[in-house]
Amino acid sequence: MREYALKYGCNPNQKPARVYMEQGELPIEVINGRAGYINLLDALNGWQLVRELKAATGLPAATSFKHVSPAGAAVGLPLSDTLRRIYFVDDIDFELTPLATAYARARGADRMCSYGDFCALSDTCDKETALLIKREVSDGVIAPGFTPEALEVLKAKRGGSYCVIKIDPNYTPQPVERKQVFGVTFEQARNEVNLCDEALFDHVPTKNKTFTPEATRDLRIALITLKYTQSNSVCYVKDGQAIGIGAGQQSRVHCTRLAGNKADEWWMRQSDKVLSLPFKEHMRRADRDNVINVYLSDEYDDVLRDGAWQQFFTERPEPFTREERKAWIAQNTKVALGSDAFFPFGDNIERAHKSGVEYIAQAGGSIRDDNVIETCDKYGIAMAFTGVRLFHH
Repeated sequence: MREYALKYGCNPNQKPARVYMEQGELPIEVINGRAGYINLLDALNGWQLVRELKAATGLPAATSFKHVSPAGAAVGLPLSDTLRRIYFVDDIDFELTPLATAYARARGADRMCSYGDFCALSDTCDKETALLIKREVSDGVIAPGFTPEALEVLKAKRGGSYCVIKIDPNYTPQPVERKQVFGVTFEQARNEVNLCDEALFDHVPTKNKTFTPEATRDLRIALITLKYTQSNSVCYVKDGQAIGIGAGQQSRVHCTRLAGNKADEWWMRQSDKVLSLPFKEHMRRADRDNVINVYLSDEYDDVLRDGAWQQFFTERPEPFTREERKAWIAQNTKVALGSDAFFPFGDNIERAHKSGVEYIAQAGGSIRDDNVIETCDKYGIAMAFTGVRLFHH
């Protein structure tokens, strides 16, 4: 098939719409449901991301995409009991496969932003992963294949309309890519930078020059994630998964703050205070996510005041005060941080340090590199200058 007709483009008024190949066949097959314009943007970017994560780590990978940026990305490392609880997979009656674990991590990192996502899987989707996908509000999934049992599960989702896309894992795009804006055609070489290159971490200007194998893995995950995130962007990673992604901000420090706030919420969700919230039975996962998000913010009174808390809880919980939040966040350690371009000032490092960052990979090359290095040295952070910019638009 060389062409696939779309219902409309980005918006319902943008008709006609299609995707097509100028040469050869489309590398995708829509085997269930109907793919939309934004679905395919998410699917194709997500597939590239998980393919690179698998190549870099040797582990199955998954990502959760929304509006052409990842909300989460992860590889298939085992889950702790606490992570099982906050990812809502503690009640399942089957063993998680490595691919299912990668999906649970990617989908669970930022559950608010993953609502209604499009997910991508690096490996053939098995039944266990499909059963996890079935439980979530999602638009579709792309993978190199699906077992018959997985396909049966996915085809029943959303009344049979769930979008399932199979991609040819051997497809290699042309080395030059094009797109049009306002009738003007842009052309550039594809970004084929090798983020598995060991030399990425050779230039370490900080006093601390030690990167553990886990830190190097997590920094690669951060950089690969950023390669497919709308710029400016910053990514926090811990234990093989993105825990906070700040995308599309005009200011670098706003990226760092946004991603850091997401990482902090991920960590706070693991606290006893959140795990013991007395939710009413039968509350939907999405409603719990929304309530937890407000509860962990400075607007917590919106869900705790009289007349409000009764909608969500069997009894009124105590607030998670700002002081308690700060003390809990201070316990997070060994976080890796990647940036898609250089940090212009040390304020980014100050913010990153508050979220447990101990390892950084960034392009380097700012006229204020000395200030950034000095701030890293103040906190004993190991930072590599990769010399690689990863803007994505």
